[in-house]
Amino acid sequence: MDRREAALLQAVDRLNEEMIDFAARLVAEPSTLGNEASVLQVMEQQMRDLGYPPRRVGVDPVALAGHPGFAPVPWDYQGRYNLAAVRPADGAGGKSALFNGHLDVVSEQPIEGWRRDPYCPEIEQGWLYGRGAGDMKAGVAAIVYALAAVDRAGLGLAAPVTLEVVIEEECSGNGALACLAAGYDAEAVLIPEPFGPTILTSQVGVCWFKVQVKGVPKHALDTGGGVNAIEKCYPLIAALRELERSLNAEPHPAFPGISHPFNFNLGVLKGGDWPSTVPAFAEFHGRLGFPPGLSYEDIRALVERALDQTAQHDPWLAAHRPSLEFYGFRSQGHQVPMELEALRLLGRCHQDLSGSPAAEFHSTATTDLRAFVHYGRGQATCFGPLAENIHASNERVNLQSVLHTARTYALFLSRWCGLVD
Repeated sequence: MDRREAALLQAVDRLNEEMIDFAARLVAEPSTLGNEASVLQVMEQQMRDLGYPPRRVGVDPVALAGHPGFAPVPWDYQGRYNLAAVRPADGAGGKSALFNGHLDVVSEQPIEGWRRDPYCPEIEQGWLYGRGAGDMKAGVAAIVYALAAVDRAGLGLAAPVTLEVVIEEECSGNGALACLAAGYDAEAVLIPEPFGPTILTSQVGVCWFKVQVKGVPKHALDTGGGVNAIEKCYPLIAALRELERSLNAEPHPAFPGISHPFNFNLGVLKGGDWPSTVPAFAEFHGRLGFPPGLSYEDIRALVERALDQTAQHDPWLAAHRPSLEFYGFRSQGHQVPMELEALRLLGRCHQDLSGSPAAEFHSTATTDLRAFVHYGRGQATCFGPLAENIHASNERVNLQSVLHTARTYALFLSRWCGLVD
């Protein structure tokens, strides 16, 4: 490590308090689907203050409709956007980089499970608590200040760096895709997902869908005279469980040591409107993971076939076919080799700072990485802080790991883009 890299890391350390304060300010802004405006305002102002004035990048469903990665959704994009800024190169000869992070979070409900207000960030024993602290607002702060450290140290870069923050990572991926379609791309893409100091090389595909079932209402004094729409969902859900079992029947080479990487989650179930009335309607929403190499069209066909075959064996469902709608995630899985140049360099940066090699990570969830792997031009991976209870009560992120993420990303910039005095 030369004197310039030492100066760069010292700059990151000096910015640590400011970085954690920024992370906490992001956590303080509730940013569930459709409610991202306030956190985007905080983010935009911070980027401006640090010298990276961003462009607002909208999501245009009409323009993106023909893109294979676009996910149709039932909500609109009026007044909603992503932010992207490019720090231009100060010299030549380096390779470009893009740091991506998402600002949307999942619901904090049920609130009773939290020991503190999820939107009043608190630090306790080296952990920052709050919804989105781990997934992934602290990671966003880390990428911002990794870049800011370059300028704070009085150094330049021999290649451009893009700083990009997006919406809808948690449901569609359309934010990252819109930025990619707008031309924001690079030779290396890093995303600080909260999987700890690991190099992500594979992740599952994911699809979302909604099933609606009709029944016949009847007073509870004669339940046999009606058709219970909720109960008609049972065999359909069982069929999806059987599909899940078949997807996991054999070990998959992209997920060594993981016996059940492809998960079906029954995420929403609702129906009926009165305890003493046979419910005439019901619906459930599901998320299904699927392996790399299986296309979205393939998994969609498997879901359709499973539900159709089940309906054929039930007289009511055969005559009144359930409605099946796919929306949100239609994400392809992927696997990349650990030997890619950008991944190897990132691993060396981590090892030089920590003294231990970075472990390879195989994700049974999806991330915005898929947009860059499938449709971008660069080498892409995730490496981020250590978080606990993401998508759950009492979410928290380890602050020492946030600093380590920022230091690792800064060192990566010095060696991938190249430093300029």
